[in-house]
Amino acid sequence: MIGYLSLIGFALTIPTANWLISNVGTKCIPDGPCLIPIGFGLMSPSGVLVIGLALVLRDVVHEKLGWRWALGAILCGGVLSGFVAPAAFVVASIVAFTLSELADMAVYTPLRKKKLWLAVGLSGLAGSLVDSILFLYIALGHIDYAVANTIGKLWMTLAAVFVLLIIRKGLVWK
Repeated sequence: MIGYLSLIGFALTIPTANWLISNVGTKCIPDGPCLIPIGFGLMSPSGVLVIGLALVLRDVVHEKLGWRWALGAILCGGVLSGFVAPAAFVVASIVAFTLSELADMAVYTPLRKKKLWLAVGLSGLAGSLVDSILFLYIALGHIDYAVANTIGKLWMTLAAVFVLLIIRKGLVWK
């Protein structure tokens, strides 16, 4: 049950983040993203915290249902984004999420049986970096917010790692 709920949540984070980037922020740049403060005096496109959650949900989907389901959720989320976001965001989301899923999988898969919290943390970092750089470059034509975007995504990954450490070394998956 948790796998399917995570699958739905993961698929919905993609259009939610794309809608946020276009509509919600403390500062909205004409023909650009809406920005929010993420700490350290940095601003990031507002979908960043939802995508941080997506990276964690993607690991749950991968663990419970397999990587094919995770890739399917990316395509589903991309299609749903077409209803709420500009085409550049939709294309950028699908490409960035697919490639960040592959980077995430390359880190997560070998570590998940040894230390789940480490697998989630390091794969979150890998996925955050790949997703931040590719999404920004494809959607906006620059990577000006890459550092802030990565930091914002890592906030959610760190929160998930903290929860995993508290819940007795991985019993959250059972």
